[in-house]
Amino acid sequence: MVLRFDAVQKSFRDSEGLVPVLRDVSFEREPGQTLALRGESGSGKSTLLHIAAALEAADAGRVWVSGQDLTQLDDGARAALRRTDIALVFQQFNLIPSLTVAANIAFQSALSGRVDKPHIEQIVTALGLTEHMKKYPEALSGGQQQRVAIARAIAARPKLMLADEPTGNLDEATANDVLEQMLKLVAQTGAALMVVTHSPGIAAHMDRQLHLQAGRLA
Repeated sequence: MVLRFDAVQKSFRDSEGLVPVLRDVSFEREPGQTLALRGESGSGKSTLLHIAAALEAADAGRVWVSGQDLTQLDDGARAALRRTDIALVFQQFNLIPSLTVAANIAFQSALSGRVDKPHIEQIVTALGLTEHMKKYPEALSGGQQQRVAIARAIAARPKLMLADEPTGNLDEATANDVLEQMLKLVAQTGAALMVVTHSPGIAAHMDRQLHLQAGRLA
């Protein structure tokens, strides 16, 4: 099991007290499986993704990533797990502007200690980035920058890949192409993939869809 949520609950405090965000959320994903998480703004999607990424802790329930119970890990162990087993792709790309495309792609795999040059070359070729390796992010289009972000994530051979609206800044044609390439590469690595999205079209490409409504899975 790559990802498992068991009766997870999460609340945040505002001026009026505790506000429930996730209520008794349970699901699981095996290696190679893909999942779309949908829901209205404020339904808890981002919070769920941050908990899966070991960036936030659940208030109750248990979460396993790559066989490790996150509730039993300290901050250092959670950070180590993020370096080796978890990869994230965001809508805003989050590339490092002072690094070339090649250095950006190698960044995560270097942190995880899994620099595999033939694997990286395969990813770069598949995503059509070969001629851009010496460029800096500012010289790339939005679609090209998102391809770099995907390449960086997959280069480290993560067991769990999390994507938050990964094509939200792209036009429809570019979004479809980027999504197709991402799914092919994820399938080749055997990672589990969870995509947070508002798009029914993107969700339809996943093995399973879950809908969050007022913090509960529907």
